[in-house]
Amino acid sequence: MRDVPAVLAGLAPIPDADFSEFGPVEITDLPRIQQLTGAFLGRNWVTIPHVTHHDEVDVTDTERRRHAWNTDHADTKITPVALLVLALARALRDNPKFNASLGADGKSLVQKAYVNIGVAVDTPKGLMVPVLRGVDDKTLTGIARELAALAEKARGKGLSMAEMSGGCITLSSLGHIGGTAFTPIINAPEVAVLGAVAIQIRPAPDADGAVVWRKMLPLSLSYDHRVINGADAARFVKSVGAALADPTLFEQA
Repeated sequence: MRDVPAVLAGLAPIPDADFSEFGPVEITDLPRIQQLTGAFLGRNWVTIPHVTHHDEVDVTDTERRRHAWNTDHADTKITPVALLVLALARALRDNPKFNASLGADGKSLVQKAYVNIGVAVDTPKGLMVPVLRGVDDKTLTGIARELAALAEKARGKGLSMAEMSGGCITLSSLGHIGGTAFTPIINAPEVAVLGAVAIQIRPAPDADGAVVWRKMLPLSLSYDHRVINGADAARFVKSVGAALADPTLFEQA
């Protein structure tokens, strides 16, 4: 118990229930990947003071450009996740506090000069997070191809620890499924994780006061409050939105 904080040591144990008392049950082994992931996430949730900032960014013009690109380049389609990865790279450059890790002593920051981004992948065996390296030097199509290849490998034979190490920030996207918001858990030793869900259609006034419909992307940024403050988080999400709205994003295609 030496490494367990006193507040945790004093908690009551989780009940060891016999569920068969209430009806038929079936017991199966939790996949090994899920066991490992659960152990890491449990540690991160307990030891990192999480705060989650929720906001929506306007991707109306971004989605129009993406669909136009995909129409003209059927063999190199850009996904929303690829766009978010490149936007995150820009946001990290503009907000270097997020591209850091808290030192083991809890009193120092390790500032990173590289931009590596992890992307959570849902696999039959559990959650895996491949890391794309040097994202700020990659093209959109290059990111899209690498993402597809890593996701396929993750769902197939799996990824090595080296392929899941060295991230600066993690992206977890549920946009292909749905949702309105969630609270992603930080992937230590990173100091933040960005969650994205399905695009929402929202009414907004135009310049003349008429109602127009805009495509808004909900983003959920969980951050380590030992390093990041609320105003930093709000600015970071705005920075991601500004990067997504920048037409030059597609110049890196």
